Amino acid sequence: MTPSFLLIVLLLLPFMAALLVAVMPRNARSMEAWVSGAVAALGFAAMIWLYPQITDGNVLREEINWVPALGLNLVLRLDGFSWLFGILVTGVGFLVVLYARYYMSPADPVPRFFAFFLLFMGSMLGLVLSGNIIQLVLFWELTSISSFLLIGYWFHLGQARDGARMALTVTGLGGLCLLGGMLIIGHIVGSYDLDVVLQSGDAIRNHSLYLPALLLVLMGALTKSAQFPFHFWLPHAMAAPTPVSAYLHSATMVKAGVFLLVRLWPVMAGTDEWFWIVTFAGLATLIFAGFAAIFQTDLKGLLAYSTISHLGLITALLGMSSPLACVAAIFHIANHATFKASLFMAAGIIDHETGTRDIRRLSGLFRFIPFTATLAMVASAAMAGVPLLNGFISKEMFFAETAQRDANPFVNIALPLGATIGSLFAVTYSLRFVHGVFFGPPPEGLDKVPHEPPALMRRPIEILVLLCLVVGMVPGITIGPYLASAVISVTGPDTPYYSLSVWHGFNWAIVMSGVALAGGALLYWLLHAYLQKGIEGPPLLRRLKGKRIFERIMLTLTTKWARRLESLFGTRRLQPQMFLLFLAASAAAGAVLAGRLGRVDLALEGFDPVFALLWLIGIICAVMAAQQAKFHRLVALVLLGGTGLVTCMTFVWFSAPDLAITQLLVEIVTTVLILLGLRWLPKRVEDMRDEVVLRQVRLRRYRDVALAGAAGLGMALLSYAVMLRQPLPGISEFFLQNAYALGGGTNVVNVMLVDFRAFDTLGEITVLGIVAVTVFAILRRFRPAAESINKPEQQLIQNAFDDRVPERKLGDTVNEYLLLPGVIMQWMFPIIIVLALHLFLRGHDQPGGGFAAGIVMSIGFILQYMAGGTRWVEDRLRILPVRWIGSGLLLALLVGVVSLALGYPFMTTAFQYADLPLIGRVPMASALLFDLGVFVLVIGATVLILIALAHQSIRSPKAARRPVQPVPEAEVSPDAPVEAR
Repeated sequence: MTPSFLLIVLLLLPFMAALLVAVMPRNARSMEAWVSGAVAALGFAAMIWLYPQITDGNVLREEINWVPALGLNLVLRLDGFSWLFGILVTGVGFLVVLYARYYMSPADPVPRFFAFFLLFMGSMLGLVLSGNIIQLVLFWELTSISSFLLIGYWFHLGQARDGARMALTVTGLGGLCLLGGMLIIGHIVGSYDLDVVLQSGDAIRNHSLYLPALLLVLMGALTKSAQFPFHFWLPHAMAAPTPVSAYLHSATMVKAGVFLLVRLWPVMAGTDEWFWIVTFAGLATLIFAGFAAIFQTDLKGLLAYSTISHLGLITALLGMSSPLACVAAIFHIANHATFKASLFMAAGIIDHETGTRDIRRLSGLFRFIPFTATLAMVASAAMAGVPLLNGFISKEMFFAETAQRDANPFVNIALPLGATIGSLFAVTYSLRFVHGVFFGPPPEGLDKVPHEPPALMRRPIEILVLLCLVVGMVPGITIGPYLASAVISVTGPDTPYYSLSVWHGFNWAIVMSGVALAGGALLYWLLHAYLQKGIEGPPLLRRLKGKRIFERIMLTLTTKWARRLESLFGTRRLQPQMFLLFLAASAAAGAVLAGRLGRVDLALEGFDPVFALLWLIGIICAVMAAQQAKFHRLVALVLLGGTGLVTCMTFVWFSAPDLAITQLLVEIVTTVLILLGLRWLPKRVEDMRDEVVLRQVRLRRYRDVALAGAAGLGMALLSYAVMLRQPLPGISEFFLQNAYALGGGTNVVNVMLVDFRAFDTLGEITVLGIVAVTVFAILRRFRPAAESINKPEQQLIQNAFDDRVPERKLGDTVNEYLLLPGVIMQWMFPIIIVLALHLFLRGHDQPGGGFAAGIVMSIGFILQYMAGGTRWVEDRLRILPVRWIGSGLLLALLVGVVSLALGYPFMTTAFQYADLPLIGRVPMASALLFDLGVFVLVIGATVLILIALAHQSIRSPKAARRPVQPVPEAEVSPDAPVEAR
């Protein structure tokens, strides 16, 4: 296995393991933890093994062609900086999995937890390994979705749902802005490849679109890393289980924002706009969040605000634009991961052993959990910047950079003063964590007597605290080489000299550090009595509640403005919505065609009166269908079928048998399915005897006819102009010449669908599967009102479900009158199977294929339903349509994945002919497997919709009046952490 191919394995492994863990039994907690821990450990080992490949500024790449013409290729890229993040993601991830094995209660749905956790890990690995900026945005949004699932893990809790929704809203909005910024950067550079972008710093900074790109990118980064004023979502994300909080705060989610700032630092830093926005956003966050952390009464709330503050420190360093400040930022990213993960785990142990995280109820725990308390105190000291710990060194580098003289006197004062105040607050909230929890009188009123956790649960904290100590004492030996690799990959080989010595002599940095340590201790002593009261800060801080502001904004958007828009444009009827849609589309198309129609020669060459007569019939059917829709829906459906048949004959006329077959089969299936749902449509509300109402209906009908005619005429003119002028050379010759040579088939249409444009087909069948599942999800709880059923039908249904004749059902009642046709329908089923198989096997060379065969097979199932009801289809054939949909989609996707594994572009096919007994020469292309996936999915989707509609037709009035039972909330063990209760 080559090192570059190992990157693909490293990325796919968490996602594959997430699928495996998700299907494990609920009580297999150890097995799920073993699988998750093994994935993280293997990822960590792979990163260690790849380290020699990325030293001295080297870059390891693996590129997979996707859409090369648009610059959209799947690129995995590993350099020193992404390697450092990969180590954090996998290493801390392994420790968190070990911790979660003992933290999570067996009563929790643990498979779901570890599946989401692995999805989160894979998303973060994809983000740091992305070598394409659009691909980076894709994984960026995937981290938002996976974190949403983890934060809302205990979805039965309101605060978990609110926190997850808030996090997804804020970071999702930032992700959309980031996408816009990346598109602008790609436009400026002319490529979305990260290597090309990183070499185009001058072009980006000197371009007129630099400022919009900068603002959009910073919107994404600052929202993700919870920088002021977007900081409010992170404290509310503490509703997640503590292992999630430890992972999210230390190595993943919130670090993604500063990762992006560092990644784009070579091409976007160095301007006044970057300096003023980034530096002072970070400085404001450092001070505000540090001040807020002092007054938190929840342990995790205190740690959450401290995370925001430290992220502000990193952001401020990156905003200074100097290489040494960038070095300090990268160093502090690694340091913060170690002490913050250990502190969150310690907070989780305290919560787990005492049943509370409220600092006001906790004191004197050192005598109960001395080992955990000692570890937490060391980690808190590292967070405060105490000497001989890792946090001290990176904070000294921060002080040194803020003390540099600048031409602007405001900067000379603001930066050192802000850095000192922020660090002073860090000492204060660290002291509150240590003194308020571990010292003082024994706690009273706890749910249980605290004691030390299992040794393996405490082991991750011990490892992380040990790293804080060894990095703080001998940084040059422990982290020096790895930090150098990360720094060179960002700042380049000309990085100025920097020292990781513990002592740099007496300078401004050591003075600022001393002031912060002494001032923080003094401030805590002064505030101690006030903090004991548990008041969350001064009145101004209590009023500036980010959640309150967010909720007001969301209330305004989703209630006031949304209701106004709904009153203007909204309606429960489909027709007005379609009118607005067609009106907007027609206006847009008309604006484009207005200046061009005069230059189009509308010569009617080759006019065929027979074909015109054929389409005159189709037009009459369409108009009459619209006319009858107001009165007789069944008649309208029949007339609409006439238009469909005319369309089918048109395909035959123009020698397109594949399209004709598909159109005819789809017409049959959709007509039957619509007939099943026709009786549940709402009744007409207009009183046609009222002359005023009748006039309004006529006016609306004339308006709709005019709009439909304008839209149809516009599309006809547009199509005619394109076919007549042909401004670009046609592509048909390419497919005609290469269908057999490259695809192994003479049916050009089918070869295009399963080979040349197989990815488009994959997207289409995915949409078909989603539609089927959506229809079933909507109709499964649909209860039609009894008055919507006419009396004969209601009596028929009542008889079918009469308790005195339990074996009778609707299909049986119908078959008393349709016995002979029912028998014929059942006899036709084997013939239909043979026909479907015939169409499927011949599709590569002659009209047919997986889609047409799937529709034919679906017609067979529909006939069986008409003959025997849904119970015959479900009980006798054992059709599980959802599994058919999933199997078909998975099979089609595997064809593309196998081609990737063999080193070919996605969906590349191989072909060979085989001589089968009694059948003859049959094309055996790998595309046949893809077509088989289409075949299976189409059957599953059609049968699922059939069952959803048919069940409404056989539902008894008693069942229709039966209330829907509420879904029970998840049961949580009394031994679970307080977060789950």
